[in-house]
Amino acid sequence: MTRTLRLVLGDQLTRSLSALEGLDPSIDIVLMVEVQAEATYVRHHKQKIAFLLSAMRHFADELQAEGISVDYVRLDDPGNTHSFTGEIRRAIARHQPDQVHVTEPGEWRVWEMMQSWREELDCPLTIHPDTRFIASRAEFSLWAQGRKQYRMEYFYREMRRKTGFLMEGDQPVGGQWNFDPDNRKALPKGQTLPQRLRFETDAITRDVLALVEARFADHFGDLKPFGWAVTRAGALEALDHFIRDCLPDFGDFQDAMKTGESFLYHSVISPYLNAGLLEAREVCERAEAAYRAGSAPLNAVEGFIRQVIGWREFVRGLYWHEMPDYAETNHLDATRPLPWFYWSGETSMNCLSECIAVTRRHAYAHHIQRLMVTGNFALLAGVSPREIEEWYLAVYADAYDWVELPNVHGMVMHADGGLLGSKPYAASGVYINRMSDYCRGCAYDPTIKLGPKACPFNYLYWNFLIENETKLGRNPRMGMPYRTLGNMPPAQRKDISEQAEAFLSALPNAPD
Repeated sequence: MTRTLRLVLGDQLTRSLSALEGLDPSIDIVLMVEVQAEATYVRHHKQKIAFLLSAMRHFADELQAEGISVDYVRLDDPGNTHSFTGEIRRAIARHQPDQVHVTEPGEWRVWEMMQSWREELDCPLTIHPDTRFIASRAEFSLWAQGRKQYRMEYFYREMRRKTGFLMEGDQPVGGQWNFDPDNRKALPKGQTLPQRLRFETDAITRDVLALVEARFADHFGDLKPFGWAVTRAGALEALDHFIRDCLPDFGDFQDAMKTGESFLYHSVISPYLNAGLLEAREVCERAEAAYRAGSAPLNAVEGFIRQVIGWREFVRGLYWHEMPDYAETNHLDATRPLPWFYWSGETSMNCLSECIAVTRRHAYAHHIQRLMVTGNFALLAGVSPREIEEWYLAVYADAYDWVELPNVHGMVMHADGGLLGSKPYAASGVYINRMSDYCRGCAYDPTIKLGPKACPFNYLYWNFLIENETKLGRNPRMGMPYRTLGNMPPAQRKDISEQAEAFLSALPNAPD
């Protein structure tokens, strides 16, 4: 009989994982390891670390309940080398397997590590494709071949055809592929929001919380209250809650923001999807079933499915197709250090303060808070792509390099020069005022363009256009703002540039 050691990583908590296919409980060993290096290669949010450690421990218990032998190395176990390579070597020495099976990882740095195992380990290694995604890496590369720019919309249509979600024959339900223009409503005053489901901690999670508090006390974020599900059963319950209580209004208000409200109608299932507790097909099936049953409108269901099989699959494919060179581009030559308020939350700009506070409290913020507030500021301020990318990777419970890097590098910072998105997502304070109530509690006024009371987003927006006119001025999707800029008197342009420079120069950087 052939004895197989099967490695399961912390973001692969899926019973149908390809590395577990053909598992023989009578002889095979599943290896799971908690290693310091994975918690500290960036200083991850304390809740993110706790979520993954608790979910890993619960998953190991579920495998053992099936009669599967699990070799589980805890963070505080004596002898832990705190690296994947060190722990797989130790496991081979302990169990003397005939072969090692793994599933391809989600991050380039771990992929490179796995390639080295072929030479370094005294055991044959098989790396299986990650079949949890709808499009394989090879399938995306075939689609991308010969394209100078990648547009999610066209890839998304291929995924709709492949899966059959919201299709009638070869045509989209409702006669159009994308209902995004219907999904941009601000939250009405007095709108009653659903009570969001959060989960009580059990003994395993309480042990993990104590461990994280002891080992990672100086990491960003609040550890409590901790309300994440840490099992597949809990993740399914969270999905049920979203489909039933939130999806009907998700479409209309998915771009809205509100002071003191962390979740609104968003699904808040991305940590479960990206760690493997839920799978893409099943969440889309549930959403489509709600539409077919008449309990959720088409614009909401299409918008949600587009996020999952469109955007999520798209950025994963782009990541693997373009790495490792993709991470090194910096089309706009942005070099400013990340302002310290991204970590402290201490800023007089209320929108940023609110979004960073949500991030600190929950290791979560929804996509508009990330793109059009924290991301928009970093873009307009000319922050170094590498520094803002590290921040996003560190602070969110759903952040892994494959999903974070393309979103921030390409969509937020336009650092890839338009490979992912056709234009920078730059906006003034007018957008934030339209989509939120943040401006009501702010020291600045979004209706004022210059001067001490002016919203910094206003003059930073025009300064961004001025500074990048050579690179962006001929972009057809930016024709209108550049025509306005072209009609602006030189004296006004000078005032904008001077106030922007004075504001940015005064931003506090990391303390010494």
